[in-house]
Amino acid sequence: MFKGSIVAIVTPFKKGRVDEKALGDLIEWHIRQGTNAIVPCGTTGESATLDYKEHFRVVAFTVRAVNKRVPVIAGTGANATDETIMITKEAKKAGADGALLVAPYYNKPTQEGLYRHYKTVAEKARIPIVLYNVPGRTAVNILPATVARLAEIKNIVAIKEATGDMKQVSEVIRLCGDRITVLSGDDFTTLPMMALGGKGAISVTANVAPKLVSRMCAAWEAGNYDEARGIHFQLEPLNNAMFIETNPIPVKTALAMMGRISEEFRLPLCEMSAANREKLRKVLRDLKLIR
Repeated sequence: MFKGSIVAIVTPFKKGRVDEKALGDLIEWHIRQGTNAIVPCGTTGESATLDYKEHFRVVAFTVRAVNKRVPVIAGTGANATDETIMITKEAKKAGADGALLVAPYYNKPTQEGLYRHYKTVAEKARIPIVLYNVPGRTAVNILPATVARLAEIKNIVAIKEATGDMKQVSEVIRLCGDRITVLSGDDFTTLPMMALGGKGAISVTANVAPKLVSRMCAAWEAGNYDEARGIHFQLEPLNNAMFIETNPIPVKTALAMMGRISEEFRLPLCEMSAANREKLRKVLRDLKLIR
């Protein structure tokens, strides 16, 4: 259902408010550049700093702007199951094609708790669900055996795997087969994960270089492995630069350098250090994304 280059799109701000003009322009650019699906209100979209009204508006705006040209997968995860159900139902009502649900963070549920959380949301919200496993942010790891249990639930269709652990990814794919789609959640693992049987990425780098990420995923799927590998190596400096400070600080800084958004964050996120800004600028120049 969801595959290829899926952008975890930034939420542009201007004078403290969501900049819908910039967001709409980004969406049009992504569709022209070959992005296969769009995720509003994920980690890269600074969902943790959006209030409910803003969150719902960004999702609804994205659905309207995309107008069914590509799928929209709304970030709707929270650390309480009832809250997750509420946000996910709002996304479904807005017309989202799917929901990306980060593992409940901070409260560190057991594997049984994770299973019950996702099962309950799937049953109550009735929308295609993408699990999101990112232990570095949530302090809990959705283990392969738990993913395999969840893959039995009809509307749990994919997992965004951001552990960076290829052994774990391999085990997920071995246990689940084609019952669940595995997507990379770390850009540097996209190609290795596709070699194992993954189907693409929910990407940060695609915010800045959408055509290249889309071409890499399409080339691998078409069996053009040398082309895909070449693009992977071309993208590696940018993949690394996107994480020299906490995401989404580098990606929003890059987009501001490219003239696509204002360089604005919400605390506790703030501007990049001067040294890292120059490293990022060099990478963008080398890829001819800026002059």
